[in-house]
Amino acid sequence: MKTSTGIIEGFEGAYCKIEIDGNVEAVLMAQVDSKAKRGDVVEWRGGKWTPNSVLTRKRSTEIKKLMDDVWED
Repeated sequence: MKTSTGIIEGFEGAYCKIEIDGNVEAVLMAQVDSKAKRGDVVEWRGGKWTPNSVLTRKRSTEIKKLMDDVWED
């Protein structure tokens, strides 16, 4: 079974906004692990969106590299 992944875009009231396959969805906070924060890559596991630290770190590294490439002299 394929695991769904998304990126936390932010929080709004009782909802967490998660980008999944290019679409931002409002997900009830009850379905999101309490440790999750903005920018985390999350996976749907056991009825909850849980942070994946390996994928989050990889994404952060890729973004930093892109930013470094843009701002190179």
